[in-house]
Amino acid sequence: MAEPTIDAGTGPVALRRSPLAHLEERIRAAAVTGARGVTLTEWPFLTMVNLRVDPSSEAAARIGKTLGAPLPRQCGRTTASGPHTVAWLGPDEWLVLSQAEAVPVAAELREALGGDPGSVVDVSANRTTLELRGPSARQVLEKGCSLNLHPRAFGPGQAVSTTVGPVAVLLWQVDSVPTYRLFPRSSFADYLARWLIDAMSEYRGPEVP
Repeated sequence: MAEPTIDAGTGPVALRRSPLAHLEERIRAAAVTGARGVTLTEWPFLTMVNLRVDPSSEAAARIGKTLGAPLPRQCGRTTASGPHTVAWLGPDEWLVLSQAEAVPVAAELREALGGDPGSVVDVSANRTTLELRGPSARQVLEKGCSLNLHPRAFGPGQAVSTTVGPVAVLLWQVDSVPTYRLFPRSSFADYLARWLIDAMSEYRGPEVP
């Protein structure tokens, strides 16, 4: 999935308010440039659809065809096609992340599921998206994440459920810059954003030879 785009649109959609709108200036001001740079960005209102289905079923195959990529079968893996990225959450559970509109994505997945056992639930309002990017992004996360984030253990295309600080998130490494996207519950987004801003602050100091 490429860099998200945000279209405020009109009507009820234009009235949506991000859970981090009140921290927009602080998030922007926290950016650190240079060799130890790291930036934090919120990408609100991305489509997120929770999917439950037997991975060996015909319904799973139909859903994979609808998404343009098979459902990942391994813990921590993702698959991607066009605007969709699918993250593995459990043996029969995935989170579909998409730049397409939530209603048609969920409708298409429900149609693919058909009458087979499973569920398709639009959970877009349940989480927001924070992107941490830059040479120091891994070091910032390592201050409060117990995962081994070294490139030999965790790399682009991997996404796992973990905690950063005390906040539960889905953590996805997008590329080797490195760029990470964190998906916290909306009610915990303020705490996580403030935690990350504080963790980034030491990199504003002078370069160490």
